[in-house]
Amino acid sequence: MSHLDEISHLLFGKMSDELGAVERRVLHKAKEQKILSEDTNAAFVASQGFGDRLSDSIARVGGSWGFIIGFIVFLAVWTTANTVLLMREAFDPYPFIFLNLLLSMVAALQAPIIMMSQNRQAMKDRFDASKDYEVNLKSEVELISLHHKIDTVLLREITELRADVGRLQAQLERYRENGDPQIRGA
Repeated sequence: MSHLDEISHLLFGKMSDELGAVERRVLHKAKEQKILSEDTNAAFVASQGFGDRLSDSIARVGGSWGFIIGFIVFLAVWTTANTVLLMREAFDPYPFIFLNLLLSMVAALQAPIIMMSQNRQAMKDRFDASKDYEVNLKSEVELISLHHKIDTVLLREITELRADVGRLQAQLERYRENGDPQIRGA
């Protein structure tokens, strides 16, 4: 069994050729004693294209109180202008058919853009969870490795102490056999 197989069996309970890509990467980083954690927001943003950033910006604006209040003001101005101010020559008289057309077009465009942004947020959440798993796995690997090192050191020290106790007992027996008066009574 190779050294890598021993380590992977100790840490993961399987041979090195059975490890997944994440487990291999974690084991490699642990072996090199390198940091695995990273700023997932920066890594995710770096992977986004122009369209991704644009749809996120549109969703951010479209889901804000500023947009809602501004849209309410726009609707109030539109309806007031077409009913009160321009009674005879309103460009969109009641029942505001042109306004309904505009609202339908905005909704038809805004809904898929917001859904794209939500899908990307779900992808980001999965990316974050994946990175969290890697960091947690590396922490577990490091803890198991530390336990193994401590167990090895403690076992060696216990063995040395037992040998010392054995030597001391043998020395005590020799003193007793040689008739040392102070040891006889002990």
